[in-house]
Amino acid sequence: MASSDGFPASFYGEPGVLGMLSNGISAFLVLLQNFNTARTGVPAQGVENILAGVHLILIGGVCQLIAGLLSFRKYDHLSSTAFIGYAALWGSYGATRIFQGASQPITTNMTLSHDLMSNMTMPTSLITNLSLSAELINGTSQSPDWLFSLPIPQSAIGGLVPYILLSLLLAFCSATVNVIMPFVFGAITLTLLFEAVILGVSSAWPLIVSGILELLILLFAVYGSAALLVKGLAQRYVLKGFGNPLFNVLLLGTNQIPTASAQSLGQEKKKNTNFGYITSFSLGAVWVSIISAAQLLSSYYAHLRQDGYLATKAGLHATYWLTKAWEEFVLSPLIVSEPMGEVAAGRQAMVGDWFFVTAALLLLVVSLSNDALEVAHNALFLLLSVSTIHQIPLQGYYMFFGVSCSLFAAASLYGTFCRLINSIAEKILIPVGPQLVSSIRLRSVLCCCCSPGKLQGALSLSPPTIQITDTLFYLTNGVAALSALHSASSSQSGVFLRLSVPWVLVSGAVVQGLVSRLQVRGGQRFGSVIPSFYMVVWATWTWYRFAGLMLQISPAGSLGFTAGAIAFLVINAFLMLIAAYGNLVLLSLTTVMEVVLVCFLLSTLQQLPYQLEIAMLAVFSIICVYGALASLVNCTFSQRLLPLGPPLFKDVKQQKASSPASPCPVADSKLTSGLLKITRLLDEGGVCGIPTDTVYALAASCKNPQAIESIYNIKDRPAEKPICICISSVEQLVAAKPPFSPLLWEFMRNVYPGGISCIVCKGDWLLRLGVGPAYDRVGTKDSIMIRVPDHTVTGHLCDITGPLAITSANPSGEPDSTHHDMVIRSRVFCVTGISNEVVASTVVNCLKIDEGTISIVREGCVPAIKVRQIFERVKSSML
Repeated sequence: MASSDGFPASFYGEPGVLGMLSNGISAFLVLLQNFNTARTGVPAQGVENILAGVHLILIGGVCQLIAGLLSFRKYDHLSSTAFIGYAALWGSYGATRIFQGASQPITTNMTLSHDLMSNMTMPTSLITNLSLSAELINGTSQSPDWLFSLPIPQSAIGGLVPYILLSLLLAFCSATVNVIMPFVFGAITLTLLFEAVILGVSSAWPLIVSGILELLILLFAVYGSAALLVKGLAQRYVLKGFGNPLFNVLLLGTNQIPTASAQSLGQEKKKNTNFGYITSFSLGAVWVSIISAAQLLSSYYAHLRQDGYLATKAGLHATYWLTKAWEEFVLSPLIVSEPMGEVAAGRQAMVGDWFFVTAALLLLVVSLSNDALEVAHNALFLLLSVSTIHQIPLQGYYMFFGVSCSLFAAASLYGTFCRLINSIAEKILIPVGPQLVSSIRLRSVLCCCCSPGKLQGALSLSPPTIQITDTLFYLTNGVAALSALHSASSSQSGVFLRLSVPWVLVSGAVVQGLVSRLQVRGGQRFGSVIPSFYMVVWATWTWYRFAGLMLQISPAGSLGFTAGAIAFLVINAFLMLIAAYGNLVLLSLTTVMEVVLVCFLLSTLQQLPYQLEIAMLAVFSIICVYGALASLVNCTFSQRLLPLGPPLFKDVKQQKASSPASPCPVADSKLTSGLLKITRLLDEGGVCGIPTDTVYALAASCKNPQAIESIYNIKDRPAEKPICICISSVEQLVAAKPPFSPLLWEFMRNVYPGGISCIVCKGDWLLRLGVGPAYDRVGTKDSIMIRVPDHTVTGHLCDITGPLAITSANPSGEPDSTHHDMVIRSRVFCVTGISNEVVASTVVNCLKIDEGTISIVREGCVPAIKVRQIFERVKSSML
């Protein structure tokens, strides 16, 4: 759609509408049941509960999850954290309702007894690190249908604690952004609090109070959604509630000096506060799986933003919680039904958790160059992984694990609060601690095996092409291999076989499926074959070696697995050839896997040499440890600090073919000669691809209007869409003496240089700026958009050639270009480099700035909330 002044403007999509409506409708569904129960004294049962649970999962879970993902793409850390956290809450609540409806009614008494209340309310969970209970060990036997046995009220109240704290934290943080969201999140906080009261009070009044609060959630959510919808249509705030915070976040602290290691802000979400202990962990496993899925999404988006460290951390934590949750799902009925000595012996034979301890130690070492909060968080995860070592006796295990969970939960919540507040304020207001070890010092320690000359050479190399998914690939395979390790005696233990299933299946199959998807996303379609194949191998291994022994597969059935094992051997032989073109570590891994598959083949023939299999699985795990360490270090520092070994074979033909294959000239942006070369091309009327602080752009000199016409032809850009101009600095604009108001000048000085483009009025000042013959080719009839990129190459080019006409380098309708390889396909002269962002700039309409208003035409790399915060700050300073 087009704005009134003729400048094209896209419809302003706001995921907050979907997120708040999802919260409001979900709360409305719950309040209907609460009011009906308070009036009749009869709780919802059977099909009614199942239908309510399905609606809560679809509306409060799935819809709000979509809103959270869209908010992530807009760099809105607060909304994305809130919506994904509440999606996990409503999804888990819906799963609880389904479990209730599927279970048999416990009582038909029409009064609200304490037991009835505890089984009726359940917004609750088995997903807290704070609930420590010995009931799993000393509890009495439950109903034979243990799959549907629900937790006792104490466990449910403990499960609510992390969500109450998270909701309170989000309400406080959102008060620094707008007025509506803190009321929505605050009402949710009070609702959760009264739902916990319902579990301990045999009365109807908590139901009524909770229903009233849920009604307030609905009203606030509807108003907030309406305000955002109207804003999208009018391109400005019409209804009150957004644009102005309840209080200024900058009031939280002053004169604090940010640490040198401040990491990308807002990267922490609520995570890893998801574990609890009850007599039956069936529903708890569902809750933990939902919140772990949110962590896997966090790993996915970290991968999209090229953050290998966070992608690895989130993926490792999700693997850990998924594995422990489903292990507890299997273990909880065994403690009731099996002799305690057999259960203890089966647990002590497991060694998979030692790989988590090693992985946590690697993550801690690599994070030493981060701030103290990040290091402390990783240290507590190391403590947490140590607390779940299976060789610890059950009594000490639960005590140690409960204390570790409590400490880790507290650190996670504090980290969430710090990252959110500091992200909103764009400065360090809440302390995160100093940098413990400098990056240079840590690099030198990690490269201690290299000589000083080699180390200096490694540091001077340009960043290599490193796949950030390699670390997760090695970690998941290492956990699966070490968990699959067992002896002949342990293979006869039913407890050991049952407990080993989630350990091998979750890491080797489920999470490795994500690794395969990420490699496809990163353009490594052929490289994804290895994790995809190993995912099938570990799934088959689990089915035959662990579940198969319990199911007592017949010899005839084993022949099918024998044929499959032979196929695995042939396929892995081809993968060894692929690995030979990769690196030595990967080749060693696939070679050892070949021997492991031979052992699997022999096991189908009942001829398994256990000692050989144990040795090979141990060697496989050791290779995975080094591969994970080297990949994580190299990816974190974007340098080859730890060697993975050279490829055994080099594709000489591909190297020779690739050198002259570029369809257009390429200039090196790091060389002065490269900039001079591209300057001559622009002066001669050529079109060039240049990196900026957002995405790659096509540029033409304003001295050559015909070159601007060429940009339209290259991009297949519609003629009605104008092209903006790019200058090097505000001072270059001042020299042209445009008739701008003091407010506009001050606003520009606050947003330039950076990822914001301002639309201003056209005039003769453009001729003084140097636009010259291109006056009619850029902008619209009455307005022009100006960019001042925060990028050295672009700034130097503008200084040398004068103003440039630029537009994003992607063909119209296709994704933005972020690397010169993507621009070369357009067959235009290109400057090498990588753009800093994956989305374009934020476009701000400043035509009515003298009236005290601006409008967001397109939200890009800079969130609209931050733009408005800057404008309000500038406007208040001018008063």
